[in-house]
Amino acid sequence: MFNKVITNQTKTMVLLMLVFTAIILLFSGLVYFSIVNFSHQRFYELLKIRTTTIIQVEKSKDNLDLPENYILNGLNDEELPMERDYVFAVPADSNFNKISQEIHIPSSFFRNIVKKGEANYNDKEFYYIGQTFRHDDKSYIAIASAKNHYVVYYLGFLKRTLITCIVLSLFFSMIFSFYLSKTLFKPILKITGKVKEISSENLHLRLEPQPDNKELNELVDTFNDMLNRIETSFETQNHLIGNVSHELRTPLTSIMGEADVALSISRTNTEYKETLGIILDEAEKLDKKINALLMIAQTGFDGKIQKMDKVRIDQLLWDVIETLRRIDSRNNIFLDISMLPDNPKKLKVQGNEQLLHLAVTNIIQNGCKYSNFQQVKVSLGATDTDVYIIVKDNGIGIPQEEMNKIYDPFFRASNTKNYEGYGIGLPLARNIVRMHHGELIVSSSENQGTTVQLRFPNFYSTLHEREI
Repeated sequence: MFNKVITNQTKTMVLLMLVFTAIILLFSGLVYFSIVNFSHQRFYELLKIRTTTIIQVEKSKDNLDLPENYILNGLNDEELPMERDYVFAVPADSNFNKISQEIHIPSSFFRNIVKKGEANYNDKEFYYIGQTFRHDDKSYIAIASAKNHYVVYYLGFLKRTLITCIVLSLFFSMIFSFYLSKTLFKPILKITGKVKEISSENLHLRLEPQPDNKELNELVDTFNDMLNRIETSFETQNHLIGNVSHELRTPLTSIMGEADVALSISRTNTEYKETLGIILDEAEKLDKKINALLMIAQTGFDGKIQKMDKVRIDQLLWDVIETLRRIDSRNNIFLDISMLPDNPKKLKVQGNEQLLHLAVTNIIQNGCKYSNFQQVKVSLGATDTDVYIIVKDNGIGIPQEEMNKIYDPFFRASNTKNYEGYGIGLPLARNIVRMHHGELIVSSSENQGTTVQLRFPNFYSTLHEREI
């Protein structure tokens, strides 16, 4: 329950504080122990200098015949705080117990001096360093000791200073973490607030790009693209509902009207046959429109349900042209191959051959039909990344004021009354093209003709994008 309450912003702030705290403690510890180690080493160096001085002084004496276990407590001018210096002869049996008890230093310290020639020792307050030397064929030990005021007093001040700095650093790191987390999440919260404002009533709203924030701008662009697709789907659905209700009501009205008239009075067999013929004709129209509607729905924007293979667009075009000529010998189609690439691999696309065949057939067939079977020019070309099909006719064209409705299912331009059709060819083709991540562009002028450009990403550019 507690985890659900904590926001990502709070988690980020706590994580930043923990990181800052760990870094501060690490560096504070490093500084403290470095200074402590330096102070120890430095103090031992001073004691070593004092020991060397004691040895030189003792060696300069004419007579240094000290008996074993005899301690010379050499007081000096206290070059170091509370300095105590000792010089004594090494016992023949190397037994330092008596000396150890008198000056309260472990006997192991003396044995280390004899063994290594030099050793140091401290009891947390006093620091000792000792060296051996020979004089008149006898072995002696010189020890210098003093109290390290720096460690005892000054490091205490260092501890207090570091603790104060750590507390202040934690306080400021908390403020900085809060400010940084708020700054990082501010654009995300802004985007979240904007998203909450978007609903089915205002799908035209879009997220604004964030300055100097590449990652968030990629998210914004992706979300805006999704909104574009959703808005298009909503508009298509709204148009589809309106058009379907109108297109389906017309044949249904005819069927119900004819049936009602036929049942109102007795009629001859011939009249009944005529009425049934009208009803059958209207029912067939209704069936075709329902099939067309299902076709558009099945070729919507979800390409995952379709099987995708490598398709050669040039071979597809030859097959489409041959099919159209077989359906109607009046179809006059000229295939322009002057823009074909040298590498035929550039003509391959990733797609569903049946659907692509259907889309291209609809486009070319419309060109033939609405140009009264004049010649329709089909051009095929390719670049390194895309394959292009351009279909140009010299037919009746589309009125400029109706261009914004050409993708509405069942919409037919006002100048197409003398031509058969249901107004599904272009919407169906566009759905198929979109399903293949392509683009369909229509440009037209009334009584001058129509040009339709189809663009598909080729197979290798699609494969490269997926790998990226």
